[in-house]
Amino acid sequence: MTLERLAGEVRARGGLLAQSVSAASHDGRYGALAAAGERAAGRPDDYALLVEAIHEGYLLHYAAGRVVQPEDPDLSLLAGDCLYALGLARLAELGDLAAVAELADVISLAAQAQAEGDPDRVTAIWEAGVRAVGAGPAPDHEAVKAAWRHAR
Repeated sequence: MTLERLAGEVRARGGLLAQSVSAASHDGRYGALAAAGERAAGRPDDYALLVEAIHEGYLLHYAAGRVVQPEDPDLSLLAGDCLYALGLARLAELGDLAAVAELADVISLAAQAQAEGDPDRVTAIWEAGVRAVGAGPAPDHEAVKAAWRHAR
């Protein structure tokens, strides 16, 4: 399971975050979605892990993590930042700079939608972004992202 691998990665790094790792009750669907795309062919496990690390970072900023569950809210924010960085660094190591940009857009657009109280848009942003990472962007993807940026 991808989330079990993520838990192992966090534990291996040690420190306070390692002490906050819990057993994931399910696996992440966004990682599986990215891994199924043709752009992830040959490295599906890597794409699944990095997408789930970034999504875990998002969850730690706005809700509760599935893998890392610190008791201190400040530590949750720092853990979220660490997991964002872990996922984006792994993606950069794969040399997929287009996907780095895409997931950076996902992070910022989802933060905007969260701040505007639009959970349906958050879900749509994650789904479209992860599909773009795994399979490439849909023809209207940039126009959709532009509309999300201007949504209120």
